[in-house]
Amino acid sequence: MKRRTLIPVLAIVLALGVASLAVTAASAKLRKKGASAPTAAVGIMAADLKWEPMPGIEGVQVAKLWGDMSKGAYGAFVKLSANQNHPLHTHTSTVKLVILSGEFTYTPEGGAEQRYGPGSYLMVPGGLKHSSGTGAEEVTMFQKQSGAWDMKPVGEGGAK
Repeated sequence: MKRRTLIPVLAIVLALGVASLAVTAASAKLRKKGASAPTAAVGIMAADLKWEPMPGIEGVQVAKLWGDMSKGAYGAFVKLSANQNHPLHTHTSTVKLVILSGEFTYTPEGGAEQRYGPGSYLMVPGGLKHSSGTGAEEVTMFQKQSGAWDMKPVGEGGAK
């Protein structure tokens, strides 16, 4: 093998080795904490999703995929009914959303309203003041957070 070819190949092999060691170390750390690595694929058919009302927010339903959104990290599908309006508020943890159907509105404090349709991604940092809602149709999205779900109104008794 020529020297010009050998150096990039060795760099790739070294990078893969380092990545493999990092994954192995992370897996070992999880096992020490009592968590086990998945051993099989997990799939949920759309018809089998268990939709439940989101506590404290009328017109919003949640279908849990993993975790417990009242305690910590989670992933879930979320349905918001038409004509939802969530006035200025914050979330403690960063929220990541992918819009699956409908049109989700997001307005940062003092900024212009933005509309996100199917296939759109939105990441809202924890503590960022914003308002959100839906238009004339229901919105379905995928939502993920590394911490528990909350929605703190800005103003009286809420986030300042």
